[in-house]
Amino acid sequence: MNKRKVGNKYEDVAASYLINQGYRILERNFRIRSGEIDIIAESPQGVLVYCEVKYRYDNSYGTPLEAVNYAKRRQISRTALWHYTMNHYKDDKKCRFDVIVIYGDGMIEHIENAFDLYR
Repeated sequence: MNKRKVGNKYEDVAASYLINQGYRILERNFRIRSGEIDIIAESPQGVLVYCEVKYRYDNSYGTPLEAVNYAKRRQISRTALWHYTMNHYKDDKKCRFDVIVIYGDGMIEHIENAFDLYR
């Protein structure tokens, strides 16, 4: 299976997980020239959630969370700012950056507020 198919499979798993937790999926694979956000959702509390999904069969290349490095956080932040502005959210609309990690054994770890906005 190629990387895109694997990515889509685990993004589907993450989206289903979020829906089961009461989240509403707003967009998947939001893309602009500078980057992509895997899932954009709204939490049950009304918080706008920009979510990165990471899958790793094992930790031989580092943990999935380590793959969300400074450059990736910055790219996600810039893309999220574009999305936020483009959709005319009010200044008081809360948002956060989450990471969903899926391991080879099927375990899912949802890290809420995994990082702050990087400019």
